[in-house]
Amino acid sequence: MFATADAPAATPPRSEGPLLEVDSLGMQFGRQQVLRDVSISVATGETLVILGESGCGKTVLLKTMIGLIQPTQGEVRFEGKPLARMRSRELAHLRTRYGFVFQQAALFDSLTIFDNIAFPLREHTRIGRQEIAEIVHALLAEVGLPESVGGKKPAELSGGMRKRAGLARALALDPQLILYDEPTTGLDPIMSDVVNELILKVRQRPEVTSVVVTHDMQTARKVADRIIMLYPLLRLADDEPQIVFSGTPADLDRSTDPRVRQFVQGNAGNRLMEMQETRPGSLRGSHEETHAS
Repeated sequence: MFATADAPAATPPRSEGPLLEVDSLGMQFGRQQVLRDVSISVATGETLVILGESGCGKTVLLKTMIGLIQPTQGEVRFEGKPLARMRSRELAHLRTRYGFVFQQAALFDSLTIFDNIAFPLREHTRIGRQEIAEIVHALLAEVGLPESVGGKKPAELSGGMRKRAGLARALALDPQLILYDEPTTGLDPIMSDVVNELILKVRQRPEVTSVVVTHDMQTARKVADRIIMLYPLLRLADDEPQIVFSGTPADLDRSTDPRVRQFVQGNAGNRLMEMQETRPGSLRGSHEETHAS
């Protein structure tokens, strides 16, 4: 959408294979394993939704995809190149081709919304002030925010407006890959659907690929080309795969797997009894909270 002097090319050379690959990935924090033997392939232009209850490792997986944390096993590849083998400068440049929409927007509290959105442009390009202003105003309009919001601080905005400002900032460098971490959490149903509509709008950009982590079934059904569902390792046997579902939204609704049906229907089943039986401060209870999502 926007051409920038020192930014990555808007249409970089395409690789033969998938844009993003997660290969036999595992992640462990101390004695607690959060992810085990997870393999995912994401095609250029695809919108992949990662579903799962709190504690299944969704957000941890998302952070490995962008190289914010290194997996304890396996690897992540972008256009066939392993992130772990990249030098810090190469990885920093790669991240300019990513857009990350954080769960709580993660805006800089001390900066105005205008300066928050302009931040990546100032950090990674050499374009002038006037062009930056034009880009910021265009991005505000794209996410449905008036120009007057640009002069406000994040604390002055509603949750939905902060989410949209965070999306505008993520779009500033025309990323190839956009990762959304629980984009509708904390929003009312109408504002949640506004965000869903924006995700659909963003995917109309040429060759934009999206990965959306959520537990919101409405979001999953509305925006996904493909859905995978992770299951908490604490509830699986050692030989059971952590990805318990992979398919289209229609496939999800037809699934007969009781674990998938329970999640889709929001049925607690015997979970309350299990929680009451879990001793306070136990390894299971504490880590389900620490590594939620």
